[in-house]
Amino acid sequence: MEIAIRRAVVEDAPQLAKLLQEIGWFEAFRGRDLQDSVAQVEKRLRQCLADDSRSVHVAEWPHGKIAGYGSVHWLPYLFMAGPEGYVSELFLREDARGQGLGRRLLDIIVAEARARGCSRLSLLNLRSRESYQRQFYTKAGWLERSEAANFVYTIS
Repeated sequence: MEIAIRRAVVEDAPQLAKLLQEIGWFEAFRGRDLQDSVAQVEKRLRQCLADDSRSVHVAEWPHGKIAGYGSVHWLPYLFMAGPEGYVSELFLREDARGQGLGRRLLDIIVAEARARGCSRLSLLNLRSRESYQRQFYTKAGWLERSEAANFVYTIS
């Protein structure tokens, strides 16, 4: 099946919200009214599209159905020769996994990073996720840093 990868537009918000609800991983989308989720995604998508510091790519099946998406933040670290691209989101519908679509999204992101003069790309993948367990990123040439620890600080 032919899948097109393109830049996201605000009109993608309803499909992206539905995809995030269907994945079921995120507390902010569990048991929530779809319209509330759409409003949240639309607001965040507008922020992402407002300037050149973020990129969002969607993978679209024929007839306009979104199969997945990837989002990148372009970070201009002072200590690096070029920016770093932080892949903050790469999610696919369950029925779209295992078909090379995630790899195609990553390839688009890598190509954009090269065009921007980036020094590297990074991402976070939870070890409990299927993509980690089947070594999706490792097979795509990404290296897991054993010396790094990931910390989060929850703002409440």
